[in-house]
Amino acid sequence: MELDKKPGHVDNRYTLVVAAAKRARQILAGASPTIESEHQKPVTIALAEVAAGKIQWVRTKEGIK
Repeated sequence: MELDKKPGHVDNRYTLVVAAAKRARQILAGASPTIESEHQKPVTIALAEVAAGKIQWVRTKEGIK
């Protein structure tokens, strides 16, 4: 997935990058991916999960959770 072509449910690229980075850290820590992917890199898997609408986030004053 290219960052210039963000999914429609993501309001901006910053949100996309932060959400994918947090999810990639979870995958690195041992969390199971929510989609099947031929990719091995956690960031690529996380971006695919965001594009598929499998990742949700909440905006807070401190940032994205």
